[in-house]
Amino acid sequence: MSADQYRAYRAIAERSYADNMVKSGTMPEPEALHKAAEDFERLLPHGVDTAGHEFWTAFDDGEEVGMLWLGFTEKSDGLHAFGYDFLVTSELRRQGYGRAIMAAAEHMCRERGVVEVGLSVFGFNSGAQSLYEQMGFEVTTVQMRKRV
Repeated sequence: MSADQYRAYRAIAERSYADNMVKSGTMPEPEALHKAAEDFERLLPHGVDTAGHEFWTAFDDGEEVGMLWLGFTEKSDGLHAFGYDFLVTSELRRQGYGRAIMAAAEHMCRERGVVEVGLSVFGFNSGAQSLYEQMGFEVTTVQMRKRV
């Protein structure tokens, strides 16, 4: 992902992250907007050039179809990757691009010696949950709530 692509992505992604926190009921919009901006700044102080983080733009025949953001951390059992963001252009969803991007990411992680890939998904995003389960991811934690 180029620096220009990153700048465009970040503005949209930060707002999308906040919207997802609100939609999931995690927090009200003012707090979600603040948390999203804070999380992005903490995780990516140097933007696309932040060490330990890599961004890819996915293309099909020269057309941009999606993106992936992975962070890498060395742990006692080896290199771990975490998928911070993954998206397919909305009008191109359900055409196999998500599966192809995930498969390419897994291949790249294996080549780098990554021993585990993790990710988070909001509870309301059943489409993403289904794709991740089909790709072999398993649930490690479930957070629940009840509005009173």
